[in-house]
Amino acid sequence: MESDELTPAERRVRAAFATGTPVDLRESPGDDPSRDGPLWGPERTVRGEVLRALLLDAPPPGGGIPALDLAGARVTGRLDLQYATVEHPVRLRHCHFAEPLRCYAARLRELNLSESALPGLVAHAVHVEGVLRLTRTRCTGVVRLGGTRVDGSLYLEGAQVLAPDAEEPVLQLNQAVIGADVWAPGLRTHGWVRLSGATVAGSVNLTDARLTGTGEAAVDAEGLAVEGQVLLRSAEVHGWFGLRGARIGGRLDLSYCRLVNPGGPGLRAGSATLGELWLRKAPPMEGTLNLRRARIGMLLLEPGSVPAEVMVADLSYTSLAPHEPAGRRLPLLARDRDGYIPQAYEELTAAYRRIGDEGAARLVQLAKQRRHRSTLPWYGRLWGHVQDATVGYGFRPLRALGWLLSLLAVGSVAFAAHHPPPLKAGEGPPFNPVFFTLDLLLPVISFGQEGAFAPAGGYQWLSYVLVLTGWILATAVVAGVTRAVSRP
Repeated sequence: MESDELTPAERRVRAAFATGTPVDLRESPGDDPSRDGPLWGPERTVRGEVLRALLLDAPPPGGGIPALDLAGARVTGRLDLQYATVEHPVRLRHCHFAEPLRCYAARLRELNLSESALPGLVAHAVHVEGVLRLTRTRCTGVVRLGGTRVDGSLYLEGAQVLAPDAEEPVLQLNQAVIGADVWAPGLRTHGWVRLSGATVAGSVNLTDARLTGTGEAAVDAEGLAVEGQVLLRSAEVHGWFGLRGARIGGRLDLSYCRLVNPGGPGLRAGSATLGELWLRKAPPMEGTLNLRRARIGMLLLEPGSVPAEVMVADLSYTSLAPHEPAGRRLPLLARDRDGYIPQAYEELTAAYRRIGDEGAARLVQLAKQRRHRSTLPWYGRLWGHVQDATVGYGFRPLRALGWLLSLLAVGSVAFAAHHPPPLKAGEGPPFNPVFFTLDLLLPVISFGQEGAFAPAGGYQWLSYVLVLTGWILATAVVAGVTRAVSRP
């Protein structure tokens, strides 16, 4: 493009491009591209076709390092870099774009759109050899970065992507490959965010983010692979956050995070593999916590942050923190949407045993038997109540001794007050109310009393009750102790 076809602002940009000199057209550092950009006059206006020509034409002579470094401009027309190979850094900061920037399948050294205002960004399959900066960028349309490859980091801190009427995800990073971090503390989105299939060599930082979905979904990160951490500390998510099948080498940190999706899923992390999951210092999740088939190294789960409904079938974890009494953990298992999940009780038992808290482990097993009892037919529930009352399903064996001593006392006092007559006068041993009661209660032991004396009337019925109770107690003891001993 000839020089006489350029405006003064464009000639200034072209002259600075040869040496990479920054051009700042702002009147003050507080200029707001989103609010004031459409009102900027010709002295701050640069056409997109002029910028494209600068970037794609042969570099001008002069021995410098060319770079497009422009701030505070109103970019009119379309800046179209589709399929282009741009050998120079592109820095368009604090700019206002009239049309979406297009760089589909382009190859760039660096792209910096920090604090600019755009109606959209079309950058599927772009390859950025350095970093991609969208720091505090404000977008009123869809940001398409699906299949993007960034050798460095992707910066989205303080960015806003607000397109609530979009029928597609407003921030698309599906299948993206990021060579370092996704740095996005304070990110604001209104619409669905898609991270499915993305790979991040570093960490994903969404601390203090505000992610508001339209419909049910806020973030879909199915199959996301992150070598480092995924941080949502103090974030607020309206809609479900999906991590089904995700692989996170470090921790998924939801400390102080508010997840809101009443009546639907809150966190969907089924089949995920996580180094650590931190759900702490947060209000109870408003929605279902889905950890089905997840594999977690360290589960840091505070009972106060657990929602009213969970799904934990086939969940496994190596350690559980903080250490809480079993009574604080068991209500979580009772909230499972799928009802009674035996494996969940076994997993909690194993966690307590790994830290040597055998008492808590027994309480979990007792709760498991009681929960199982509710699934049985009436006769199974009846027998379960008997085992629970007598020996606590074998986990409270001293109960049997208590019952035995109580029944022994009742029988001894009753028969001491009214000796049953002997079957044959003058024969048999002297009557002993304690041994007579023990003969009735203990079916496999004989003290020679039961066969020598015959109670009558109400005492005969008392003897029947003691015999029946003895058999029930003995059977319950054998069943309970066998169950308890069979535990590893």
